[in-house]
Amino acid sequence: MRPPDPRTVRSRDAALASARELLVEQGLAGLTHGSVAARSGISRATLYRLWPEPTDLVRATLTRHITLAQPQPTGDLRADLLTALTATHAMLHEPATEQGMRVMIERAAVDPKFAEVKQALYRSGTQAVRTILTEAVTRGELPAELDVDLALDQLHGPLFFRRLVANRTFDLDYVRAVLDDFLRGHASKPAHQQGTS
Repeated sequence: MRPPDPRTVRSRDAALASARELLVEQGLAGLTHGSVAARSGISRATLYRLWPEPTDLVRATLTRHITLAQPQPTGDLRADLLTALTATHAMLHEPATEQGMRVMIERAAVDPKFAEVKQALYRSGTQAVRTILTEAVTRGELPAELDVDLALDQLHGPLFFRRLVANRTFDLDYVRAVLDDFLRGHASKPAHQQGTS
């Protein structure tokens, strides 16, 4: 398999960096091939070659945004989960990304292409926490029978419900309360031994 052309890699990275800036500044409405071309200096033809459909560009940009926000696990269960959920808290309170999530959910209900993007973003957005939980099971800090999908719901669900459904803001004390309630119910070690971040 041939390695990717370095020029293509540079163009893609420059375009996605500009697209991420536009996402933060303007939300999904500002994320178009034309606006990315103007911001990045990359031609529209190149952008359409890399991401033929608008949804392809949206998915690539949001995936990059999520990936850059996700931390590398350290092996400290509570600290790692808190860091990951803190990143989720930030995205839910960042006006452009919060609005992007609302638009994505709304459009996914009526547009199959956006439904596919939403599903891909769910996988990307929960991968860090899924990895943390799976590794904690391997270490014996969480029970072997842990339902990881349910655990993801228990950790992320309250945050998304409070912000996107109840339209309420919340602080990191709320995030810690959700996390510690989860650990009290599942962790093999007492929560206070999992770290004190």
